[in-house]
Amino acid sequence: MPAAHTLPQTLAELRSSTLFSAECLNTRSVKDEMRRNLMARLRTGETVFPGIVGYEDTVIPQIVNAVLSKQNFILLGLRGQAKSRILRALTALLDEHLPYIAGCEIRDNPYLPLCKRCRDLIAERGEAAPIAYLTRDERYVEKLATPDVTVADLIGDLDPIKAARGAQDLSSELTMHYGLLPRANRGIFAINELPDLAGKIQVALFNIMQEGDVQIKGYPVRLALDLALVFSANPEDYTARGKIVTPLKDRIGSEIRTHYPETLEEGMTITAQEAWSERGTSPIEIPQYLREVVEQIAFSAREDKKVDKRSGVSQRLPIATMELVVSNAERRALAHGEKLLLPRISDIYAAMPGITGKLELEYEGEMRGADTVVRDLIRTAVGKIFDRYFSNTNTQQIEQWFNLGGTVKLDDNQPTAAAHHDLKQIQGLFEMLLPVGAKASDAPPKVVAAAEFLLEGLVAHRKLSRSEERGFIAQEKMQRKQERPEPELDFEDWQQIRRTRRGGLN
Repeated sequence: MPAAHTLPQTLAELRSSTLFSAECLNTRSVKDEMRRNLMARLRTGETVFPGIVGYEDTVIPQIVNAVLSKQNFILLGLRGQAKSRILRALTALLDEHLPYIAGCEIRDNPYLPLCKRCRDLIAERGEAAPIAYLTRDERYVEKLATPDVTVADLIGDLDPIKAARGAQDLSSELTMHYGLLPRANRGIFAINELPDLAGKIQVALFNIMQEGDVQIKGYPVRLALDLALVFSANPEDYTARGKIVTPLKDRIGSEIRTHYPETLEEGMTITAQEAWSERGTSPIEIPQYLREVVEQIAFSAREDKKVDKRSGVSQRLPIATMELVVSNAERRALAHGEKLLLPRISDIYAAMPGITGKLELEYEGEMRGADTVVRDLIRTAVGKIFDRYFSNTNTQQIEQWFNLGGTVKLDDNQPTAAAHHDLKQIQGLFEMLLPVGAKASDAPPKVVAAAEFLLEGLVAHRKLSRSEERGFIAQEKMQRKQERPEPELDFEDWQQIRRTRRGGLN
């Protein structure tokens, strides 16, 4: 397709051009156009929806069938399942340029104009009528359904100001203010969260779905619009805020259900694709096991009884968490002058604000508190990924070191050099890091991150304990502390303590 400025600029040039024949533009609808371009992609083996991961064998074949059938369809799924992204990706199935009469609000077909303004223009200027072109993105119109949406917003209304300025009678077509649907003519019109649309507004879509036309304010103005209508909805909305009226559901060709990533690898691919990890400031290295832990948090949350499954756990959770993990590592590197950004498990705990806001908790979870629930989820995720790498590793030497009184305190603000020095005291620790690709001779950031992962895994399996005050300690000591609480002091004991303190001050 040539550049836009070399395309025909008048109706006469358009008629003589071989790019846009009158027969093609008059007989081919936008659904025909999408079908033809999709068939071309299928023949060549080209990816239909680049960047959409995990739907290759489930959602995408159903969308392909709906487009080949020239059907309107709805994507039904929980939040964070790429519904809006898929709808916007449909523009790739449109032609690169589409001619329309320049200045037309409803992007009229030059060979078959609908509105009075364009018919009058062609009658006045004939073959010299100016032609403009729509790009793919300009042919996509999206509306988020809200309860305050009106018929005028979607279809249109009379505009008294336009009538006054043009000295037109209110019954004239020239006084019409077109809504979103007419302005999406010859393109794709998407409505997100369809159940939030009031029932009477959904009814207004019937004629568009069945007959392809609209009427404005009862005037006999029939606009035979050419549209591909697509929708998205969350099943939770059916009972929480509204529902799709039955006659409208009956007119939607296909109901396609989306889903969350089915495997950890699919989720990691999506997160790596969407998360802003490469900052362009310092070299960054994100360990594979840390990527797996971040993704496993979302998988564990979707299975946890304390998390509301009806609301879902968005894929935005691991994406936002990964960005915060990298940022915390970046903050630590800047504070201590470190050149390599290498996140570690403690950075995930620092990224809790990216997790708590994306979980809807059940009653039990609300009673325990969001922070406690998230800490448990992180610990569970660490434990599961730990088993992938260290299931056959004998860690008794490390446990014995702690049982003999050893303690190590690590936090996300600690310089890498200091953490490396403290971890070096643990006998046999560095020699056990080979399953995650680290060894004692590697750079300190890599060794520290791997060692912290191993210790956190032991905590997750209750072989060690960790407290905010003392750091990693033996599990037995923590149990003894919990089983033997400090004895309560009677009145005489308190008096003795006060006398001792008073004497010390004197």
